[in-house]
Amino acid sequence: MSTKFFREEVDAAVDALLMQQVLLYPTDTVWGLGCDAELPKAVEQVYTLKNRPAEKACIVLVADEQMFARYAAVVPPNLPVLLAAQERPTTYVVPGSRWLAPNLLAPDGTVGLRVVQDAFCHQVVRRLGHGLVSTSANRSGQPTPALYSEIDPAIVRGADYVVSWRQDDTTRAAPSRVVRVLPDGGLEVLRD
Repeated sequence: MSTKFFREEVDAAVDALLMQQVLLYPTDTVWGLGCDAELPKAVEQVYTLKNRPAEKACIVLVADEQMFARYAAVVPPNLPVLLAAQERPTTYVVPGSRWLAPNLLAPDGTVGLRVVQDAFCHQVVRRLGHGLVSTSANRSGQPTPALYSEIDPAIVRGADYVVSWRQDDTTRAAPSRVVRVLPDGGLEVLRD
């Protein structure tokens, strides 16, 4: 696919997010639904579209360690080491900061943050300048769509903007590894 098409899709995705819309997009793992992580109304729209219980938190994609620090109330001191050592996309569960939409946090005040590696998502998050909510593009309780062709048409219709980039991609990726960062800097694996 062309560089021009890539740039146009990044621009369109960022424009939709700036208008507080819900985005259907490819991530570094599976297809996701997302919005600006600082906007409670947009987060509510994502939850409504997914029919997701409010107590089930979504993760937030960030561009780098600095953006991670914006959304983590407590930044693991060994974060650079953790990021350098990860072999696949990994979401770190940490106490959430005041910058996040309150309805994005888990009941215990935590949030899952992932420094995204995918070129498309990285550009979108970098250009947006805020974290990007990321939750699988399926109704709650339904199978997670690894490919665009597996997404329920009702989810496609319900999104405000559907990214065209990688819709024909047939590469399957698993959801991210999820780990809780413990007070001593250690990790508790929540999903491997």
